[in-house]
Order: sequence, then C-alpha cells, then structure tokens
Amino acid sequence: MNSYPRRVVVTGMACITPVGHDWSDILLNLKREQNFIKYIHEWDEYADLNTRLGAFAQNFELPPHYNRKAIRSMGRVALMATLATEQALKDAQLLGDPWIKSGEVGISYGSSSGSPNALCDFGQIPVKKRVDGVNATTYIRMMSHTAPVNIGVFFGITGRIITTSSACTSGSQGIGYAYEAIASGQQVAMVAGGAEELDVTQAAVFDTLFATSTKNSTPEESPRPFDTDRDGLVLGEGAATLILEEYEHAKARGAKIYAEIIAFGTNSDGCHVTQPQATTMERVLRLALKQAKIPTSEIGYVSAHGTATEHGDISESIATWNVFQRDVCMSSLKSYMGHTLGACGAIEAILSIHMMHEGWFCPTVNLKQIDGRLPPLGFVQKGYTDKKVEYIMSNNFAFGGINTSLIFKRCE
Repeated sequence: MNSYPRRVVVTGMACITPVGHDWSDILLNLKREQNFIKYIHEWDEYADLNTRLGAFAQNFELPPHYNRKAIRSMGRVALMATLATEQALKDAQLLGDPWIKSGEVGISYGSSSGSPNALCDFGQIPVKKRVDGVNATTYIRMMSHTAPVNIGVFFGITGRIITTSSACTSGSQGIGYAYEAIASGQQVAMVAGGAEELDVTQAAVFDTLFATSTKNSTPEESPRPFDTDRDGLVLGEGAATLILEEYEHAKARGAKIYAEIIAFGTNSDGCHVTQPQATTMERVLRLALKQAKIPTSEIGYVSAHGTATEHGDISESIATWNVFQRDVCMSSLKSYMGHTLGACGAIEAILSIHMMHEGWFCPTVNLKQIDGRLPPLGFVQKGYTDKKVEYIMSNNFAFGGINTSLIFKRCE
C-alpha cells in the first residue's frame, strides 16, 4: 500500500473529552447534535478578555494507584494524557504486559505547552525576584514535553520518545511520527496522541488575534465552522491516545485491529505564522494521497480541522476542493467540543475511526447557512450521514503554518 516495509495498525484507543470518555457515551452525545460549550464564569474577573466560552473535559476519576508520589510531576495535561494512555493500553490488552518495557515500544505524543499554572510559577521569578514559588517538579509540569515524559515514566516505557509540540498538529504529528517509527522498523509499537488543558492564558492568545467567539450569552450556538455567521473559535481540552503496532506483531498476538494507517503527510507554509495557506494545505493532502496510493474517490469521509475562523475555514475548504473536486463528506468535530489544540488531531482521529466502523458520520453542529464563499463540498449539516466507507482522511493545520493529513483504512 505504501513505500514503507512494514504495515501499521491501530490496536487500542482511548480519550478524555468534553463529549465523554468512552465511545458509547460519545456516540450518544454526537447523535444529540448539541455542543458542550459552556460560559466560564471564572473568566469574568479578566476585564480585557472578550471571550467567556470554553469546553472542559467531562469529570474523570483517578484510580487509587494514581497516588501523590506517582503524579507529583503531573499537571492536568499530563494527568489526562497518562490516564488516556492507561485506558488505551488496556483496550489493546497490553496494560501490565512486561513487553511494553522492552524497548520495542516507544512514545510519540504532544501538547502545545505544559500546564499553564506551572508556567506562571516560573514567570513570577523575574517579577518578584524570588524563587519560593518553584519546587522540584515545577519544571516537569511546565515543560512542553511533560505528557510523553510522564507517560514514559509512569508505564516504564524505554523505547524512543518523540515529542510533538506543534500547537494544533501536536496530536496528529504524534500519530504520524509514531506511524513512521514503526513502518521504518525502528519500533514495534508506539503510544501516540496528544493532550491539552484549558486555561485562560490560552484563550487570551486567540483573543489578541480577534480569533475567539464572543457569543457569550449563547454558548450553545458557537463555534460555527463553515457557517456564514461564525465569529471565531472556542477552546476545549482533553487527551487522546492510540496504540499503534506493527501489523504482523498485532496479528500474531491476536489483537483486535481498529484501522490501518496507510499515509501521513506533513509540511509547512513557510509564509505566515497565523494565516493558513490553501496552496500548502492542498499539497499536504496530495502528499498523503500519494503515499496511500489510492484515488481521491476512495476517501469516503474527511475529518476537517474546521476551527470556525474565517481565514482558516476558507483556506481549508478551497484546498480540500482543489484535491477532491467533488462533494466529499466532511464535518468538523470541533463544533461539539471546541478546539482542543494539542489534543484535537488525536481525538478527531479516534472519533473518525469509530464513526467509520459505525457506518455513519456526524454533522457539523450549528452549520445552518454555509458560507457562500466556500466551494460545494459535502458539508454534513444536520442528521448523521449513513455511509459505509473503507478510507477516511483526518486533517489538521496549526500555528506556524504546520499542516498534517492522515489516512486510515477500515479493518474488520
């Protein structure tokens, strides 16, 4: 199927999201066609902040073995990533297996940053000229690779660690580089994915760019990807982990196989940090399709990045149309849970794989009037679309002009 000598399959998946933590709950919530955006009253004290909207992950309980010693180096982002990884390893029937400590298993995982409160602790040093707010674990919680490092220590994983801190493509690059590590023979299996915790400082970043939604009185109506009345993105949080494994190894141990990864494309705009470029977006989709060696007609669903920013929606839609030249089925999962930044590529990949097996694809919530400047793609507006497909594509585009495209093949 591709130029790599080894095939790579998905044998375990788990996520922590605003719409639920296991597929049965997520399935019900997606079918309700309602988002999980809330007004965050704690942000009212920030006078110059325009947005008050966000989506926290639904409540989750830590098992007893997540004791103080085990989690002292973890902020919320690392905790969610570690818990999602434990559940994914369990799903793959590898939790507790000594093989995962053999060196044949690695990690490829990312987030935009570490925990913001730990960053703030360090930020007080030059302001207060004191270091009493910092302790031995503050940096571990702050560093951008806190999630993969904590995952590695918690489970004793001794293979390679690839840290993918690339904003909105942290999760998708985590999957892609894990795929390449296995396909090229460097590892037998990889823990792959991404995570992010919601914080006011992140909202402020997008606020300064006038990119956030300010429909504060009607959180259920935002975000609105691809809609003519969209007014910006909403942030969310979560974590998602996929266990990727070399096909023959997975088959030999009788593992269930959700999907096969057949392509990963990534490139950069090389032009502007915050204005996505349709030309390089188009190119990354073509890179993935070339590696997959399938025609565009085989792709049955495209999981769009779909942030609900004007420039982003238009550029992505033009790029997708230029590649497909047809009304390919496409929707944005961010309409349900907001933009989970470093987690979105992994969460969206997992949910898209599940939908592929269900034989249906969810609509984009709040997409009532498609922006007339967009090409005639198959935007799913209302009611899920029943469709049995063999291949799906998941696309993400990040600050810095970093672009990714993943293609998955359905496996029974």
